[in-house]
Amino acid sequence: MRKQMKWSLLLAILFFFQTNWAQSEAFEELKSLEILDQIYENLDLYFVDEIQHGKLSKIAIDAMLNELDPYTVYYHEANIEDYKLMTTGQYGGVGALIGTINGFAYITDPYEGNPAQKAGLKAGDKILTIDKRDMQGKSMEAVSDAMKGPKGTAVNIEIERQGTRLSFNVTRDEIKIPDVPYAGMLKDKIGYIALSSFTQTASEEIKKNLLELQGKGMEGLILDLRGNGGGLLIEAVKIVNFFVPKGQVVVSTKGRAKQENMVYTTLSDPLAEKLPLVVLVDEGSASASEIVAGSLQDLDRAVVIGATSYGKGLVQRTFDLKYGSKIKLTIAKYYTPSGRCVQRLEYYDNVNENHSKEIPDSLLQKFKTKNGREVIDGRGIEPDVKIEDSLFSDITRALLTQNKIFLYANDYVAKNETLSSPESYVFTEKDMKDFIGFLEKSNFMYESTSEKYMSKLKAELEQKNQFAKVEPAFLELQKKLKIPFQDFILAHTEEIGNLMENEIIGRYYYQKGKNIHAFRKDPVTKSAIDLLQNLEQYKKTLNIK
Repeated sequence: MRKQMKWSLLLAILFFFQTNWAQSEAFEELKSLEILDQIYENLDLYFVDEIQHGKLSKIAIDAMLNELDPYTVYYHEANIEDYKLMTTGQYGGVGALIGTINGFAYITDPYEGNPAQKAGLKAGDKILTIDKRDMQGKSMEAVSDAMKGPKGTAVNIEIERQGTRLSFNVTRDEIKIPDVPYAGMLKDKIGYIALSSFTQTASEEIKKNLLELQGKGMEGLILDLRGNGGGLLIEAVKIVNFFVPKGQVVVSTKGRAKQENMVYTTLSDPLAEKLPLVVLVDEGSASASEIVAGSLQDLDRAVVIGATSYGKGLVQRTFDLKYGSKIKLTIAKYYTPSGRCVQRLEYYDNVNENHSKEIPDSLLQKFKTKNGREVIDGRGIEPDVKIEDSLFSDITRALLTQNKIFLYANDYVAKNETLSSPESYVFTEKDMKDFIGFLEKSNFMYESTSEKYMSKLKAELEQKNQFAKVEPAFLELQKKLKIPFQDFILAHTEEIGNLMENEIIGRYYYQKGKNIHAFRKDPVTKSAIDLLQNLEQYKKTLNIK
């Protein structure tokens, strides 16, 4: 009897504390909302100047969400086109990428077959006005928004091309950015498919190109996910299904809400279950890309080649809000078939409130693939064959930062109406000399590593009032270390020439031409081809007995 009373008392105490804890949590939530409401009311009534309600509330919402992680985002009704582009790859506009140079927006890449290109706009065009509104000094976002609009509406874009002012009337259309920008047969019956995003049509585009390549006798496939930042999880599952049997677990999700604990399995028979497969990744491959690469790696269905992926193991879902706005928020973490989560960073820590910290090595766990190979969590997808991207030289970085390659391509196109094919075009030694002449006339600024060191040393000596004592010797040494930038250009002709070829080919053959050019010199693609041509090594890598 006494024992029964003891347990009853204990249960009552636990219920009391649980109830009070829940009430305390609810009170804190209500309290915070009431304070926020009072602050907003007092600002509206008493602030010295009239406040812009919409702008102020968006700033407050964005600041609040920034405390959580980079992927929880509020979409105001005015920015729904951005959300639409993210999920469908579609938006109403003219179909051109832009960039900014010295306060002006330039068209950098008009999509072939879309309104901008059809109207005659070209890469390198400097945008002056849009519908008579001056665009000088405007942000890329502002210029992009000015070009967007409903399908069928007209927009006037005034540009400058090689000193000549031109005006174009462009009829906007529904722009669909393809998930698969390029697919084709490379060599020796090895197929290649590049996947740039995971919108609602990603799996259908992969399926279409996969079947076409199979119809041409493909005996091995390279699936390129480099630079693919992800998208819809369900599209990743469908794509994996093309290569693995029906009923296979591809990914599972675990969240705070029970309804977010899901297991995603393949629902159909595969299209290419036995096809030798290589997946390419790099540090720009994230989220859905890592689901595809990670699950195929865990199942020993593909060899992963390239650089370690980004490490985003978080799942987002979008919820509709009032007045046409939306919120996309992180609801769960995802886990590949071996049980690992690839998330690299912890963004929100309730205990110490540290943000964006990498998971320490001591907490990393090891997992096994289907064939017993070892993989780890918390670091993205580690490739089976690692090929790190080579870093650009200092001189090349200076050329890119100052947009000299882009601007020289403008001059090149003005002088050359046509170009040989993407497979054969070469930026010649004569072209390189012409480029150096262009740099000499265009105020190109370059400071070598030794010159940067001397500048830093001079500043330190002046700070300590010691420079006057060593000035003659310092200036003599500085003079000897001064190397003309032309010498640095000539020392890196292959690297610079490759970038030149890519930029110039894009002016004539658009994105497709750039992709074809990339195959000629890409070491990662070459490694994938070599592996698919050596099936014994392919099986050994996957530990296939």
